[in-house]
Amino acid sequence: MSDDKRLIEDYLPIVAISKEASREKSVRKGHISTLHLWWARRPLVACRAAVYGALVPASRFRPQNGPEEKRESLTRANAAKFVERLCKYPGDPQVIAEAQRHILEAHAERLTQETGKKVTVEDIVEGRAPRPKVLDMFAGGGAIPLEALRLGCDAYALDLNPVAHIIELCTLVYPQKYGKPDKNAKGSAKDGTWAGLAEEVRYWGNWVLDKVKAEIGDLYPPIPDPKAPKVRQVLGKAQLEMTGKGFEQSGQQKLAVETPAGYLTPVAYLWTRTVRCKNPACGATVPLVKQTWLCKKDGRYVAMKMVAKRGKKQVRFEIVETTTEKGLGFDPTAFSKAGNATCFFCGTVADATYVQNEGCDSHVGLQIMAVVCIRPGQQGKVYVSAEDVAGLLDDESLFLKRITELKSVSGLNSPNELIGHLRPSPNARGMSAVTRHGLNSFADLFSPRQLLSLLHFTHGVLEARREMLRRDYHPERVKALATILAAVVDRLADFNSSLCVHNYFGSSRIAHTFGRHALSMVWDFAEANPFHEGSGGWGTEAIYEALSSSDAQVARQAEVHRGTATKLPLADASVDAVITDPPYYDNVPYADISDFFYVWLKRCIGDLYSDHFASELTPKKNEATALASRHNGDMTAAEREYEQMMAESFAEAYRVLKPDGQMTIVYAHKTTLGWATLVDAMRKAGFIVTEAWPLDTEKPGRLVAQDSAALASSIFLIARKRTASSKTGNYDMDVVPELGSIVRERVETLWEMGISGADLVIACVGAGLSAFTKYAGVEYGNGEDVPAGRFLAEVETVVLEAILGKLSKTVGAKDSQTSLAGLDPPTRFYVLWRYTYGPGELDAGEAIIFANGTHVELDGLRGLSSGSQPLLEKKKDKYRLLDYSGRGDDAKLGMPSEDGQPAPLIDTLHRLLWLMERHPSGIPEFLREAQPNTEQMRLVAQALAGPALKGGELGEVASGSELAALTKLTANWRSVVEDAAEAAEGPLFRAARQRENEKP
Repeated sequence: MSDDKRLIEDYLPIVAISKEASREKSVRKGHISTLHLWWARRPLVACRAAVYGALVPASRFRPQNGPEEKRESLTRANAAKFVERLCKYPGDPQVIAEAQRHILEAHAERLTQETGKKVTVEDIVEGRAPRPKVLDMFAGGGAIPLEALRLGCDAYALDLNPVAHIIELCTLVYPQKYGKPDKNAKGSAKDGTWAGLAEEVRYWGNWVLDKVKAEIGDLYPPIPDPKAPKVRQVLGKAQLEMTGKGFEQSGQQKLAVETPAGYLTPVAYLWTRTVRCKNPACGATVPLVKQTWLCKKDGRYVAMKMVAKRGKKQVRFEIVETTTEKGLGFDPTAFSKAGNATCFFCGTVADATYVQNEGCDSHVGLQIMAVVCIRPGQQGKVYVSAEDVAGLLDDESLFLKRITELKSVSGLNSPNELIGHLRPSPNARGMSAVTRHGLNSFADLFSPRQLLSLLHFTHGVLEARREMLRRDYHPERVKALATILAAVVDRLADFNSSLCVHNYFGSSRIAHTFGRHALSMVWDFAEANPFHEGSGGWGTEAIYEALSSSDAQVARQAEVHRGTATKLPLADASVDAVITDPPYYDNVPYADISDFFYVWLKRCIGDLYSDHFASELTPKKNEATALASRHNGDMTAAEREYEQMMAESFAEAYRVLKPDGQMTIVYAHKTTLGWATLVDAMRKAGFIVTEAWPLDTEKPGRLVAQDSAALASSIFLIARKRTASSKTGNYDMDVVPELGSIVRERVETLWEMGISGADLVIACVGAGLSAFTKYAGVEYGNGEDVPAGRFLAEVETVVLEAILGKLSKTVGAKDSQTSLAGLDPPTRFYVLWRYTYGPGELDAGEAIIFANGTHVELDGLRGLSSGSQPLLEKKKDKYRLLDYSGRGDDAKLGMPSEDGQPAPLIDTLHRLLWLMERHPSGIPEFLREAQPNTEQMRLVAQALAGPALKGGELGEVASGSELAALTKLTANWRSVVEDAAEAAEGPLFRAARQRENEKP
């Protein structure tokens, strides 16, 4: 092939793909990700774009006729049209079929060149020639291999984690192997016909549900409707109708808990943790509830109000409902703060340390506050105070007794595995929030009724397996069905732990356990009714929808392995493309948090996968993450081991990749701080970075992005094998000139595509790597090696310079005297920080890297966070820019130094904004003394207020008050600044300036 440049190395319509990927993230019903939670899963459409772009040459879209100078733009326009059609969720089958044809045609041409024998698409389809092979060596939830399968490739998925391995089987193997009906299958669910995987999962899921309902349905009885005054009691087990429907086992009956007239169906039970009052003379029970909202939407405001119980030292919770928030008469959020709670009776504060110690001593209790219900046949939720329902719940001791009884019958044990017990420190990253409060085992994460429920559903899955075998199902089918049912148990655990909160907005749903990549301690939680089909219930229907959707309708299955990426089970030069999303240092502690699911999978199907569930918890030793808790708290050792594993993994990728193969690394770090290891590992393995694209792969408003400078996009780094003849490059002679050209072109291209902020900076830095990685080594003129970390800092400097130049043109700079590129370092730093990170705070390490790229110091005598007029606020290991409202009231701000040096322009601008808002009459005198370059200051104000710094996920770049002030200033520049400057100069100064300007 004369031109084998792949589409992903030339052009992708990243704005359109990002928009669709973001939309996909909001889709839940029917999405394959609902089979089982996995963290940092990438959208399918983004993975589809990566696979297609990696295997199809850019020349496919090049027009054969027309002027040569227009062919490049026409090529990109043609590619954009098709890729935009391809990357729609869930996808047009005809367009996907066309994309498959494109991939197979390109592959047939490559095979023809490799073998010297003509290979056709038909040869590949009919099995006479191999399909293109795509490897994901950190496969996680399986999104990348799934899209490789959809596009007609052979997909290989590998992950060390047993939970990820099970998810991959449920995503990449079982739906493809057993998805379609098979009348010849041995064993069936109904009438001798194998109905296909989705139908069978639904059947057996309901089989389990009915069985468990018969066993513990009485623990979730209907609730007396407050609007039905004749109903006085909760229905007990003996009062609920018994029928003989639903089971084939002799003597087993179904307990019907259908809601009778005058009763409500419970959806969720709201609990608060409690401690005994710290004041020994009081002894009251102190609820730790953080907030008591039940519903908050226009026209309906419902919350719980604490009321002292007469003669008792325990509050009760009354339901208050109004049409306005003010009508409640109290603040539902004015309760515990960060674990500090005030006693309702004596006012003593149960501080966070006391609460933590009580938890470690097992002295934290539970108190039910309210029940969320639905009225049969009606929309909306009904909220009932627990005090209004006498005998609502059995005593906790009864739950524990029934757990013991179940254990004696089934042999099941509660998940008493200790959280973090295999590590030197019990406070493993992602888990310490609960362990320091005394929740030391996974069983501790569930209330007694939740634990009883989950054990019964686990037992139900085991019983379903036995029943399938009794019906003569093939053992492999039993294994597939049981594995997916085990995933339903995991889903139930995720939505039914004591770490789930009640989402009182909108439809009043239960949020799952992992709102973050960690187990977060909560003080009030929602317990779901597992027999209700809504939020938090047994999720058979959700799994059925996922298996029935087009996501799972892929004809061919993947080859799935569990193992380490440092030893790939593939032959040399056998893979056409490696596309993978590797772990990033300690961003997500996958093994630690997946233990939450591992303990339930082990009980459901551990014997079916004995090799994968042989250990007590997930394997940690060979996981490629940098967690200090696995190295006696030594983060340096943790990072060193992670870096070694990544280097070995990329070396393996190089080994299995074909000579003309292509590698795409999905990277989501928001600065170049974590890139040095990645780049060094890739370069030393023999790769050259050829391109970098930012793709929006995250759902807006996610918890991990709030109040931080989280990257809106993932960066797709594209790499090829470097030629064996690659030499050592001279940094100044070879690298620097090419770097400048690459960066300028990339800033221009991405700017025109609407990419801004950190996404633009990181993507341009990524693209600049080609100038560095194309050489086997890079040296300075004196022979000293140039390390990747130093090069990345210099690349970032070049990128930021180019962005300043682009911003200068945007705001209309006329010459070098007014250009933003000529600003003093603090002002440059301020403008670029606002452009890149908006108002978000930044971790210290990332801020230092950014400061190096803008040639300023953060700390020390001359640091931006030091002195009486700091530009940065430093709190622990975080930095945040200060705006004019926090700095402008200092009369010395913006004034020349004692030796006559002008102040940083950002200081002058901040003082000017403050005076404009609070003391406008002082502006003339300030301008006379400060003597700023007013034209350059105007451009800075326009840059900070203009649309270039408002784009993308960053939203407004400044705080609301600064943005409003900047907008006001730029709109009234003549009256605020120019007129004031003339007034400040006076007639003599103006005449002198005029004479100076008239000199030849």
